[in-house]
This record gives sequence, C-alpha cells and structure tokens, in this order.
Amino acid sequence: MARYLITFENGSMDHIREEDVPEVGKAAHAVVQEAKDAGVFIFAGGLDYGTMKPAVVGTDGVVTDGPYPESKELIGGFAIVDVPAREAALEWAAKFAVACRCAQDVRELMYDPEI
Repeated sequence: MARYLITFENGSMDHIREEDVPEVGKAAHAVVQEAKDAGVFIFAGGLDYGTMKPAVVGTDGVVTDGPYPESKELIGGFAIVDVPAREAALEWAAKFAVACRCAQDVRELMYDPEI
C-alpha cells in the first residue's frame, strides 16, 4: 500500500454558486465516507485562509507571513488515501473532482519506515 496526497488549489471552487455550496459539501463528505468504508481514508481537510495567513518558519526560526510572490498556488483542500497503486489514487481523485467540481492533483507520499 502507498499513501497519496490528493489536493486542489485555493480558489478552484470559486466558480461554485453560494446556493450550491451545501450540495458540494455533502458530495465531498460522501466521498470521504466512501473512502472510510473502503478502508483507504487517512485524513482530509480544507484550509482556511480567512482566519490565519500561511507562514514559513526558516531554519533560523524567522517567521515570514505569506502569501509569497514566488508561490504560484496555495492548497485549498486535501485528502490522504492509502491504496495499493497509483491507479487507485487516481480513481479516488476523480471522485473528489466530481464532488468538489474542480480538478485534483495527485502525488505519492514518500515512504518512511520509521514513521
């Protein structure tokens, strides 16, 4: 099994009409429940940029508040699934894409046997 990070960019859901937001939330929660029922769900969440700015903490401890001009995108939300192969991660990403009405990025997490 391998763990995959499924994400979408902040702002990717801006096209959704306010009255459709509850329906999108319900659809996304249904995919999460399906992933839980399938035993592949690890964790998921949306990122709140309204209450706290992103920050980078350097190796010297200096905190720099964002957003950063060099950043092309910020993550809007994510899910982590534990599946046998990339193809399965892509299938879950497709389900999230339909539910959230936006494209999803899929990346395999590096395996660390000590974690």
